[in-house]
Amino acid sequence: MSSQQTMVFQKAMDVVEELPKYQQEDLVEIIQHRLIEYRRNLLAKSIKEARKKYNGGEVKKGNVSDLMRELSE
Repeated sequence: MSSQQTMVFQKAMDVVEELPKYQQEDLVEIIQHRLIEYRRNLLAKSIKEARKKYNGGEVKKGNVSDLMRELSE
């Protein structure tokens, strides 16, 4: 983290600490939900890309033995 980012983070922490405890708890819950949504969107994007590659024939199929044989070649 750069020094400017550290300063911004510390400012945010100072502002949060000035809030009443119930608002701090609400803020934590909101941030947790946003992080969950962010990760959900990343997963959906990854799945979409994987399906596109699979439908485009870019994905190899096989079992563990096939993988090991390919890795040893």
